[in-house]
Formats: sequence, structure tokens, C-alpha cells
Amino acid sequence: MRLGLQVPSFTWPGSPQSIGPTFARIARSAEDCGMSSLWVMDHFFQIQVVGPPEDEMLEGYSALAFAAGVTQRIRLGTMVTGVTYRHPGILVKTVTTLDVLSGGRSYLGIGAAWNEQEHRGLGAPFPPVAERFERLEETLQIALQMWAGDESPHEGKHYRLERPLNSPPALQKPHPPILVGGAGEKKTLRLVAAYADACNIFEMGSEAVRHKLEVLQGHCERLGRPYEQIEKTSLGVIRLSRDGGEGSSTVEQAVERFGALAELGIDHAIVSMPDVWDEAAFELVPDLVAQLGGITPAGR
Repeated sequence: MRLGLQVPSFTWPGSPQSIGPTFARIARSAEDCGMSSLWVMDHFFQIQVVGPPEDEMLEGYSALAFAAGVTQRIRLGTMVTGVTYRHPGILVKTVTTLDVLSGGRSYLGIGAAWNEQEHRGLGAPFPPVAERFERLEETLQIALQMWAGDESPHEGKHYRLERPLNSPPALQKPHPPILVGGAGEKKTLRLVAAYADACNIFEMGSEAVRHKLEVLQGHCERLGRPYEQIEKTSLGVIRLSRDGGEGSSTVEQAVERFGALAELGIDHAIVSMPDVWDEAAFELVPDLVAQLGGITPAGR
């Protein structure tokens, strides 16, 4: 089982001057601890569950490109890009650029978008939810076409690309893995089964996670897609300590928690750490990564 790090906040001591060096140190620390991946939210305003909209928020792909420049191995992605934020052709070009410059380490994390406040604030269109899902599916089709090297025109309901050229091509073959975020049972998980290489499900309790994965498996069966091909990722929060006090977890408790997810089939547990800016936050991470490395998720 793999462990990844999501960084959802950049409001740290000494910001904004401290943001660059602190984020660089976080990226290097995550890699040095053996974490598999590094994720940032693709939001332009901070989201309500993390902080007020005025809190510092970096543009996702610029942040990942910066992280790529200070690391060598860790995988890089957004958790997740709203389909409304960028034209599909530009988005594919952006993720491809990250893949090339990082040596083949990018994910395309994508979803239907939901934060109306930042759309209105910055003037981005925010169509109704049904249209956003139509745009998401069409964007996934365009991404796969461009990564396949197919330059034929795309004439869709929402997008028209006369020549979807993508040069240089991505380093990862057949393409950077596509992660569709969200756990909606009728639309989102169907899109995972039809187009994606990975899903992401909030840690919502074992029975709820089990149910979501069973729904995904059902979509795979109906579409003729091998369920085993899909990387199953989870998203949660953790703070490690030696004694497990004040709402924290010991390494042993964390291993038990993520082991239970692995029994359900989760391959890759992605977590945020509230005090990630503090070097001490990573002290116990190498031990956790090592122990999780000995766990084989169900179905693998």
C-alpha cells in the first residue's frame, strides 16, 4: 500500500514570503520519507472546510511545476482540477508539460467542479451540474485522443478542436494516469470505469467505502472494464505522534486504519497533515510508509 500527501493550505507562518521555501521543503520531505505522491487542490480561493476564501491559495499547476523542480521521484497531481477552469486542449497541454519536465511523474486529476464562489469571483463560467458532467466526459475523451497522438478534429457538444496537436508527447505511456475525483454513483463512478485509471474516495467509514467500490465494480462489469486496472485511492487527514494524544494517531494506529482500507481494495491512501509546514510533522512518516509497504491491498 502506498501513502500520498495532499497539501490543501498554504497559510503558514511567515506567509506569503515563506510559501516558496516551505512548500519546497514539504515536497522534498514527502519524497525523502518515501511518500508516493504529492497533491495540491486545484482551487483559486480557499474552500470553506479548510479556511476563509481570503487565505493563501496557489494555482495548482504552477505549484506542481515548482515541486517537480525540487524533487526527483514523487508523483504529482491535482486533487482535483475542475473541468470548468481550463479549456480541455490547454489542460492536456499543461499536464503533458508537467509530465515531460518532471520525467514522467504527472497525474491528471479531474472532476466536475463545484465551487461556485471562485467561478463567480474570477469570472469563470459555472454551468449547471448536468452540463458540467457533459463537459467532464467530453474533456476525458479529448485527453485520451490527444495522448493517443490523434490530431483529427474534435467536434463535440461543448468543444471544437480543429487540430488537437500535443507536442512533445507525454513521457508516460500510454499517457499520464487519469484520476477522476468524487464518489457519485450514477455519473462520477461510471466515468471512472469508462475513462480513468484511478478513483478517489473520501475516508467515510469502511461500509461506505466498500459500497462505493462495489458500485464502481458494477460499472466496470457493465462496461467490460477490468476492475483491477483501476487504482483505488482514498483521501483523509492524519496527524502522527508517539503517544496518540490530542486527536493524533500513533504509527500503529495509522497502520491499522489504512490496513482496513487496504482490505477493501484501497491501493493508495492520500492524506493531508494539519501541521505540514512543521518539519516535525514528518518525523514518523518514514516508519508509517515502511509498514504500509508490507500491506497488499485486496485484489492485488
